[in-house]
Amino acid sequence: MALKSPISLYDAQGLLYGVVMTSLGVSFLKAAGLVTGQTAGLSVLLSYVLPLGFGTLFAIVSLPFLGVAWTRRGAGFAIRTGLAVIGISVLTQLFGRWIQFEALPPLLAGILSGCCSGIGLIALFRHNASAGGLGIVALIVEERTGLRAGWVQMGFDAVVFGLALVFLPFDRVVWSFIGAVVLNAIIAWNFHISQARPANA
Repeated sequence: MALKSPISLYDAQGLLYGVVMTSLGVSFLKAAGLVTGQTAGLSVLLSYVLPLGFGTLFAIVSLPFLGVAWTRRGAGFAIRTGLAVIGISVLTQLFGRWIQFEALPPLLAGILSGCCSGIGLIALFRHNASAGGLGIVALIVEERTGLRAGWVQMGFDAVVFGLALVFLPFDRVVWSFIGAVVLNAIIAWNFHISQARPANA
């Protein structure tokens, strides 16, 4: 009897698209010296002050949340999220080497990052995954309360931007905040938990 693949081709293409777009969004941030919210933002912020790259830090910060994902949304969701975290960690590092910008205004970088990461996260959500970290918590909150994941994430982001004020110039934090608003608004306006694959799918 043929073994059933744990991830269908349909889900694989959606996860790959989500990883590529989210990684591209982080690359815009890094190139302009900006930060975003959630665990990705915390990882970007730490990469500015620690001798470790974003990819390594993102994997480390996301790791504890995978246990929550496994417990609350099942093994399938946790495994796909783990694969997405690895993919974003690796691809963001590679994009940093492959993509160079001669000029990238910080406001434009923030908006482009928000657009790319927003649509990337929606793709991951719809295929029963997330980019790890607080995105997992946001999905669980929406599932339990109906409060949109995008608005939940925006609340988490306020904490990260508060920390960013300690390490980054004020104007960079403002451009970063605009990008985070774009990202979370895209998710809140274009995604509902009913559009996600079932947790056991």
